[in-house]
Amino acid sequence: MLEPFKERIYVTRPVFPTIEEVTEKLRDIWDSKWLTNNGPQHTMLEHELKNFLKVPYLSLFNNGTIALMVACQSLRLSGEVITTPFTFAATPHVLSWNNITPIFCDVDAATMNIDADKIESMITPHTTAILAVHVFGTPCDVEKIRDVADRYGLKVVYDAAHAFGVEIGGNGIGNFGDISMFSFHATKLYHTVEGGALVMKNEHVKQRIDLLKNFGIKNEEEVVMPGINGKLDEIRAAIGRIMLNYVEDERLKRIRLHAIYDEELADVDGVTLMPTCADNVKLNHQYYVVRIDEKIFGRSRDFVYDEFRKFNVFARKYFHPLCSEFTCYRQLNSSRAENLPVANVIGQQVLSLPMYGGLTEEHVRKICAILKSFRRRN
Repeated sequence: MLEPFKERIYVTRPVFPTIEEVTEKLRDIWDSKWLTNNGPQHTMLEHELKNFLKVPYLSLFNNGTIALMVACQSLRLSGEVITTPFTFAATPHVLSWNNITPIFCDVDAATMNIDADKIESMITPHTTAILAVHVFGTPCDVEKIRDVADRYGLKVVYDAAHAFGVEIGGNGIGNFGDISMFSFHATKLYHTVEGGALVMKNEHVKQRIDLLKNFGIKNEEEVVMPGINGKLDEIRAAIGRIMLNYVEDERLKRIRLHAIYDEELADVDGVTLMPTCADNVKLNHQYYVVRIDEKIFGRSRDFVYDEFRKFNVFARKYFHPLCSEFTCYRQLNSSRAENLPVANVIGQQVLSLPMYGGLTEEHVRKICAILKSFRRRN
């Protein structure tokens, strides 16, 4: 008889630096008497992240959502932008905040990313860009997306909130598209408590972005464009510098946990595991996601989600409901269920299981045993 965990097992937990490391960095900040506006910690973190992510230019932000809003502004996007319904709410919201209509494209059944083969059919004379998401850190089909964008003169923006440290053929994931956004929220593999960044290949775009995130202020007496306040402060920048030293260790721990999940769940009928990527792709293993097929498993995803809680396992239904089902978007023609058949199936099946370095092998094996116990056999 399986017993509930004595303590709650959440879908993730933040990685914490030691209090001693934080205290040491705080002393540096107090000595500098510089709390925000491109201080030394901010400047050093931008440089260190640029090297870590293997990108030419990077601009730090106070969070990923503001960063993505500024990305749209910096590229002067307008009209319609093709995006995915299977993502966090911030993705379409940044379009709406820029007076852009999100056009939802169905997703690929294996990767759960935007279906690159269907993008072209969504393009209209009003389309200015493609906003794709590397869902759960699995890279989009960047070559097909670039090909479509080039043929139609569209910009490509990637929401890489899940993809910190992901690489394709040794190239950082931020090198694809015109701009990519990274989120440094506390629940991510790498964090600055709250924060984010935009990466880009063009120095002039970097300069424009830096102006936009600081009220459009060029110098003490010139404001050259209507900007916003998107700056990252010195305290969070300092924590980000510390956390860079933790990323690879945390990733290796998650690789091990991922392998145990795969081992335990590989032969469970009705449970689909995360997709395998090409050998040249380096993943970050930030999430572990399964899909529950009710017809085969005998229980719905929602049943599994609810029953898990009785065992003190707090999984998450990422991403349910679909963004296309939100009251603010469901009136769009592209939101109609018949236009998003794959996304609607996946939205009813997907479940994100606990994944963070603090879990033990025994934790993961027990979570898998609990999941398998839910299966109803004919």
